[in-house]
Amino acid sequence: MATLTDIQPILDKSVVGNGPIVIAGPCSAESREQVLETARELQANGIKIFRAGIWKPRTKPGGFEGVGAEGLPWLKEVKDTLGMLVATEVATRQHVIDALNAGVDILWIGARTSANPFAMQEIADTLKEMNADVPVLIKNPVNPDLELWIGAIERIYNAGIKRVGAIHRGFSAYGKHLYRNLPQWHIPIELRRRFPNLAIINDPSHIGGKRELVAPLSQQALDMGFDGLIIESHCDPDSAWSDKSQQVTPDVLNFILNTLVVRDEKTSTESLTLLRQQIDQIDNEILESLNKRMRVSREIGQYKKEHRMPVLQASRYDSIMQSRVQLAKEMGMSEEFMQAVLAAIHEESVRQQLAVLNQR
Repeated sequence: MATLTDIQPILDKSVVGNGPIVIAGPCSAESREQVLETARELQANGIKIFRAGIWKPRTKPGGFEGVGAEGLPWLKEVKDTLGMLVATEVATRQHVIDALNAGVDILWIGARTSANPFAMQEIADTLKEMNADVPVLIKNPVNPDLELWIGAIERIYNAGIKRVGAIHRGFSAYGKHLYRNLPQWHIPIELRRRFPNLAIINDPSHIGGKRELVAPLSQQALDMGFDGLIIESHCDPDSAWSDKSQQVTPDVLNFILNTLVVRDEKTSTESLTLLRQQIDQIDNEILESLNKRMRVSREIGQYKKEHRMPVLQASRYDSIMQSRVQLAKEMGMSEEFMQAVLAAIHEESVRQQLAVLNQR
């Protein structure tokens, strides 16, 4: 099993400097003129890594699925004339072969592909066969499955790619939400906890789905210690052939980047240490309270066992959910947060009661 212990930085400091990594460019390469114009504007604003989708997986047939391999010479022209590194998405063996033969510097693997172990292994095998030595960034799978994401990363790492990183692009969800893909920040945070040396890039364009959300999501990602951003930028976003609503112009991107605050995580103060000690103490108190609650749940389970009552009583659960969520909102906590907390507590309470009922 891979441990990812000897992961190397995805890019040299001479390329990215001391600040966060920034990868920018259009969702799709549409024409030579569009690619070069966008790249020139980005390069003039200091962007060193240009991205563009050559192959575009679409949810339904009939949509624009990218210009294909004919767009690779446009990326090579950006690289040769502007001195930028170029990056694109690959999803098949042939994509990898074509991209590497065209001199693409960085590959990324999309959310639909990272969810498919067979596709990931095919890409990994192709990279190994070609003795590739390029950074490969793996987006999180469409669904919130951390182990599947780690498995995709490990497959690429096991193929001999040491410059491997992750892209957090959010997770799909049914219904209406503020975001196109829910951030579920706890998942990339857990990925970072397990693999501290793994570079994690945030994709605010795909998380937000709206250009006005790019800036706040970028700031939130940097505040959480992410290593960089991959942002969709188009010279004429309103005319883009794909994902027009989440792309920004190079000038707007420049403004966003200049307003972001990069925290110095190495700086620590005595006050911060004291606050963290308070957090530790409160966490211990929460655990003690939960332990008391589960003890009462077991007593309730015993009562229900003796009186032949069902464990699950929906009306009681609904009443608790409504009252506690409302109280939490009055305290300044989000409804979604409290619903998740209560659901987890209820699930464990039911498990404790069932354990009592099944005792012989």
